[in-house]
Amino acid sequence: MATAEFGQAVRRWRDRVAPETAGLPVGGRRRAAGLRREELALLAGISVDYVTRLEQGRAANPSAQVVEALTRALRLSQTERAHLFRLAGLVPPGPQTVPAYLTPSVQRLLDRLTGTPVAVYDAAWTLLLANPPYAALMGDPSGWRGHERNAVWRNLVGPGSRVRHTPTSRRALEAAQVAELRATAGRYPADQYLRRLVAELRARSARFAELWDSGDVGQHQAARKTIDHPQVGPVTLDCDVLSVASGDLRIMIYTAEPGTEDAERLALLTVLGTQTLVG
Repeated sequence: MATAEFGQAVRRWRDRVAPETAGLPVGGRRRAAGLRREELALLAGISVDYVTRLEQGRAANPSAQVVEALTRALRLSQTERAHLFRLAGLVPPGPQTVPAYLTPSVQRLLDRLTGTPVAVYDAAWTLLLANPPYAALMGDPSGWRGHERNAVWRNLVGPGSRVRHTPTSRRALEAAQVAELRATAGRYPADQYLRRLVAELRARSARFAELWDSGDVGQHQAARKTIDHPQVGPVTLDCDVLSVASGDLRIMIYTAEPGTEDAERLALLTVLGTQTLVG
C-alpha cells in the first residue's frame, strides 16, 4: 500500500468538498473551504483519530468498506474511486461484485432530503449511508460493523429493528428479503462478501436456509410501517424504496402525511435525535 500517497489523496480531496454540498451546516470561521477532519469522519462513519492516522500515513491496510465510505464522503468520481482503492493496495470493485458507489447525482438528491429519514442500501441490503433523521428514527447505525450493517442478517440473526411486526408480517418480510438476496447473488456470482454472507446466514439461521433452498427470487417491497420509537412512541409512516438502476442501489425513504400526529412525532424525534448526536 502507498500509505503516504493514500493519505495525501484523502487530504487533497477533503479540501475540495464544500460542507454545504455534503449537507452539513456552515457556521463559524473556517480556515479552509473544504471539510474538516471531524466532518469527513462523520460522513464516512469512522473515527476522527482514524482519519488523522490515514492522512498522516500512520494507518496501513484500510478495508474495502473504509475506502468505499471515504469514496462516498469525498464525492469521488469512478476514476478517482478506483485510484483510491489501488492506493490502499486493493483491487477496485469490478462488474461482478455488488455495486456500492453513489454517483454525484444520487449524492445531490440525498443532500436535499435533510429533513427526511433516508437510508441507502446496496443490492444485497447492506447499509451504505443513513442520514441523521434516519438515525434518529431507527437508531444510530454508525457503530455497526460487518454483517451488522446487512438488513437480512439483522432481521434473521441479529437484533432486528424498531419496526413493529406481527408473526405474519415478519415471515413475509423474511421471505421477500431472502428472495431478493437470491436474485442479487445470481447477478453477482463473483462477489466474495456476498458468498460469505449467504454461507454464514445458512449456518446461523434455519429459517434463512429454508427460504434459500426454496429457490424463490423476487424483489422486496416496502409499505406502511409502524416504528416503536423509545422516546416519542409509535410512529406510522409510509416507507418507499426507490431503485437506482445504474448503480443497483435501494434508497429507503420514510414520510408522514402532513398535519397528522405521526408527522408531529416524526418532526419531534428528528429534533431529539439531532440534539442527542450533537450533545
